[in-house]
Amino acid sequence: MLKVENLVVRYGMIEAIKGISFEVHDGEIVTLIGANGAGKTTTMHAISGLLKPVSGNIYLNDVDLTKVPPHKIVSMGLAQVPEGRRVFAQQTVEENLILGAYSRTDAAGIAQDMEHVFELFPRLKERRTQLGGTLSGGEQQMLAMGRALMAKPKIMLMDEPSMGLSPLLVKEIFHIIQDINAQGTTVLLVEQNAKMALAIANRAYVLETGKITLEGTGRELASSEQVKKAYLGG
Repeated sequence: MLKVENLVVRYGMIEAIKGISFEVHDGEIVTLIGANGAGKTTTMHAISGLLKPVSGNIYLNDVDLTKVPPHKIVSMGLAQVPEGRRVFAQQTVEENLILGAYSRTDAAGIAQDMEHVFELFPRLKERRTQLGGTLSGGEQQMLAMGRALMAKPKIMLMDEPSMGLSPLLVKEIFHIIQDINAQGTTVLLVEQNAKMALAIANRAYVLETGKITLEGTGRELASSEQVKKAYLGG
């Protein structure tokens, strides 16, 4: 479904991503784990078209995304839940969700999907007329995920969904990621909470200073001594 080949991304003279390659197959949850500054968010931004790579290719169902403008990428079935949530603070929950469906014209389908988002996140339904900026961190994360779902994506990129949340909310968010995946959406997950990410991932890659240093199933990497030592506190 998603194939990244020899991706190189630079900020000025600094090479942030140094020729990485990886794949996400249809129906999977794949996670990229790594320390701060490893290049995880840069990789996500390159995939969604927000950063232009120096070289390499990114294929979504055999179409090279490096030649497609970002707004068209959304219409092709790829949505991103950005790091830091980035909800529209002055818009209501409902307006945020409608903005997520900006590339769609099927009014009945949009209304149906909004109800589906409210089933997935009952707290958002309770707060549908509340401004996005007044929600708690966990509620904003739910809103960011719901907004991305409104684009009806085939694949969802999630960047640090558990950041800044309480342990109880982290568990809830990870359960919801599994539910979204079970309902047919492929997930590429970037996470610093390596333990939780590896527990739900089919496959995983370790990114260190712009290079992939390890790959395997979620279970394999969770039991790797190298990963335990660096990311799991063991």
